[in-house]
Amino acid sequence: MEHSKQTQYTSKEIKESGDSSSVPNGHFDGLVKRPAGGPVRAPAPQPPGAECGSHRQTNAVMESWREERTRSVEDNEMSLPSLAAAYTTILRGLGEDPQRQGLLKTPWRAATAMQFFTKGYQEKIIDVLNDAIFDEDHDEMVIVKDIDMFSMCEHHLVPIFGRVHIGYLPNKRVLGLSKLARIVEIYSRRLQVQERLTKQIAVAITEALQPTGVGVVIEATHMCMVMRGVQKMNSKTVTSTMLGVFREDPKTRDEFLTLIRS
Repeated sequence: MEHSKQTQYTSKEIKESGDSSSVPNGHFDGLVKRPAGGPVRAPAPQPPGAECGSHRQTNAVMESWREERTRSVEDNEMSLPSLAAAYTTILRGLGEDPQRQGLLKTPWRAATAMQFFTKGYQEKIIDVLNDAIFDEDHDEMVIVKDIDMFSMCEHHLVPIFGRVHIGYLPNKRVLGLSKLARIVEIYSRRLQVQERLTKQIAVAITEALQPTGVGVVIEATHMCMVMRGVQKMNSKTVTSTMLGVFREDPKTRDEFLTLIRS
């Protein structure tokens, strides 16, 4: 697996971002607190030419994560009629009759299903993790693997499904194990690309716990490759994000990759 080709973050880079409002996912105002009366540190000046293309790409991704979209139950109720009307238009465009018996309720069913498929827009990470972070003097690797994942390809609006493997090295704090699966659920239940999803999960865990390191690997099948296009039935896409010692220490990374394959 080639980790060198991915734009990654180290724990140090994330910590140096200053106050919690500048972290990439932008959700941990209540968890990461700056010292009382402490100044907000400005980013260290960079020498001319220090910002390479990969850093500019990283900054762009971080900016996109700050712009989290949220949706409420009330928003769902208000938008349901227009979504259903859009599906009616789609049925007509496909040459179907929306008034025939089998399709009478299809626009409403499809609209409510799409709202469920994208319910991650209704949740924030801080709401999930606020009561599930515990002080614990444990510094050995924690791994939860084979987490089922369902998402929607933002390019074709067809499913992506597979498994997520997460590992981290605690730094005096641990996270309730089920919350790792909840993080996966929040970010996967949105319109996604697998590369971004992998990074979002890893960075969210780093923001919440400030661990020594985090590793995330996703193995997924994309129906846009299976049902259309190249139509390769058995193809899988594997992406990874390694932060902190998972990126810096080959032995730690190899231990993680060995354990998730066992």
